[in-house]
Amino acid sequence: MSDSKTTRRIWLTGATSGIGLALARQLLEAGHRVALSARNPKALAELAAPYPQALCLPLDVSDREAVREATRCLESAFGGLDWAILNAGTCEYLDAQAFDSALVERVFAPNLFGAIYCVEAALPLLRRARREGGAPVLAATSSAAAYLPLPRAEAYGASKAALSHFLESLRLDLDAEGIDVSLIHPGFVRTPLTDRNDFPMPCRVEPEAAARVIVAGLEAHRLDIHFPRRFTLWLKLLGSLPVGLRHRIGRRLSRAPAHSLDSSPERRP
Repeated sequence: MSDSKTTRRIWLTGATSGIGLALARQLLEAGHRVALSARNPKALAELAAPYPQALCLPLDVSDREAVREATRCLESAFGGLDWAILNAGTCEYLDAQAFDSALVERVFAPNLFGAIYCVEAALPLLRRARREGGAPVLAATSSAAAYLPLPRAEAYGASKAALSHFLESLRLDLDAEGIDVSLIHPGFVRTPLTDRNDFPMPCRVEPEAAARVIVAGLEAHRLDIHFPRRFTLWLKLLGSLPVGLRHRIGRRLSRAPAHSLDSSPERRP
């Protein structure tokens, strides 16, 4: 199943915006059978309309029962799964001067628990593909923010670091079953989420370029798909420094509290 010309059965969440939208279009243009999930049924229908092999599965990944129902429909249509790409997520920045635990819960719901619900639902279908002789891949979009604690990223960075840790551990337990686990750690990508950021975003890339890197990485069964490397390698290096030095560097990135910042919730649809 590693041949790039192979037609795969793929489940993609967060499919109607940013990286997910670019991935959806690339995978569908390549002829793959893609189950598209997002919260907006109309946007899903518009995306899928030109592609007869597309399957629309509207859902909110933070709803465990909705995820299970969607994958029952997926199983009926596809039988199994060759790739599961768990891309849905959200980002909100925390103002420590007006600490809000509800914000943290809102971020963790899709970014961590939503991904876990999707893993739970996808594993039986990936196992079926393995029994059929395939080489299934479970992948999830984390973030380069998981490599290094950053100011105001308490909720977002922690949710992504937790997701990375969870999947790296799961990778060890699934290895004997022949199911590969790939983590995707993007730097800044031009999306509706990053368009709202009020700080510099070095090395920001277009979603189409991000999608090409991700697909190539999944086809090669890479464990860690991170990009742009000129940015993510620096973050990895900084994340490996002693904690005191990391603290001094991070403190330089901090700024005075800004209660007026818009931190309303935003989700990849």
